[in-house]
Amino acid sequence: MEKQSYSALFKASYGLYLLSVKNNVQDNACIINTFLQITSNEPCLCTISVNKQNFTTEILSKSLEFNLSILNIETPFEIFKRFGYQSGRNINKFKDFTSYTRSANELVYLPEYSNALLSFNVLEMFDFGSHILFKSILTESETLNDKESITYDYYQRNVKPKPQASEKQGYRCNVCGYVYEGETLPENFICPLCKHGAADFVKI
Repeated sequence: MEKQSYSALFKASYGLYLLSVKNNVQDNACIINTFLQITSNEPCLCTISVNKQNFTTEILSKSLEFNLSILNIETPFEIFKRFGYQSGRNINKFKDFTSYTRSANELVYLPEYSNALLSFNVLEMFDFGSHILFKSILTESETLNDKESITYDYYQRNVKPKPQASEKQGYRCNVCGYVYEGETLPENFICPLCKHGAADFVKI
């Protein structure tokens, strides 16, 4: 049997969402592709899973409420770069950023780049090793426009810049383009940008 190719999972029709949270000090947000509706109405239960290393996860585990902005195909790469390629532990992602609004729960969402807003309260949390699964109940929802939702595949093909030729020797992340310099990539290596593992790196 051939070695597993985790990039095959990229063919699944994941959407892309801005997950926004807030603690007593600041707003924070990250990009996720792991939202799932698991029941219909009354009540509407959904799940998201988020990497344990994310600052957003740390906040959400305590605040137990979040917003999802369902991003549309007009979302520029700068939004993914701002909220997906840096950590809120090191930088205020909302500094000098004004393209947001607050919903009834006082959390932010992005009306300019989204076609819908979903707000949730967390009911239960489940530890899955690298990620935490949050079982949640929908508390507010609003359709913002009829623009097409962006998928992970569309992002890869049309939004994310293509990797530039590099003289560096090492391994490149297939997901975000990060380059690890060195002759051998550690088996347990985690990309510092997108948090994907060694299976998603190729030798350059």
